[in-house]
Amino acid sequence: MQSHCSLREKQRQEREQLILKAAEEILLEKGYYETSMDEIAARVGIAKGTIYHHFPSKEELVAALITWNIEAALREVEAVVAADLTPSEKLDRLIEHVFTGIYSKRARLLSSIYNGVDIKRVFQEKEHGIKEKMDTLCRYTVEILEEGKRVGEFETSISTQAMMYAFFSLFSIRRYDAILLGGKEVPHRELFRQLRHIFLQGITRKQEPSDKE
Repeated sequence: MQSHCSLREKQRQEREQLILKAAEEILLEKGYYETSMDEIAARVGIAKGTIYHHFPSKEELVAALITWNIEAALREVEAVVAADLTPSEKLDRLIEHVFTGIYSKRARLLSSIYNGVDIKRVFQEKEHGIKEKMDTLCRYTVEILEEGKRVGEFETSISTQAMMYAFFSLFSIRRYDAILLGGKEVPHRELFRQLRHIFLQGITRKQEPSDKE
């Protein structure tokens, strides 16, 4: 009986994954308003009613998709934090990961949906935990910064709070878009490289003459 229930649960999870993947593909192709539950069901090869067994509404489905993407990103961040790297290397990897995630077409679409449609209400009502997941990302970043201070890589004269503010300012999509609208003489990857350099140089501990002896 237990194995039968486990099999059914596994099948349910696999079906949910297929629904989420199909929803993501169609959202990228058509956008939120042009995406229908009928089309998602057709792409998965199931009845529309089956989708509603998993997700009561399109808003619920998109909220689950956003949560799914955040959880995947956090797993990658956890791998960076657990890696045998110096704090500077960890932070550099984390910046690269967040940048490639946030500025990907998929993540920008999900961000626009989250901020432009009444998805936030669904998160609040159903407690999908987006705040807790973002808090986890903040905690990991603080751990790296504090470790860097302890081992002498980062400036102790700069508060961790200020470092955190500067770190997350790197990933403001609105600010990024405003910069791009001002001119495209610098490719976005090069722009990011320069911003990353400014941030890392700003928090890196400068060696005193006695440090070099």
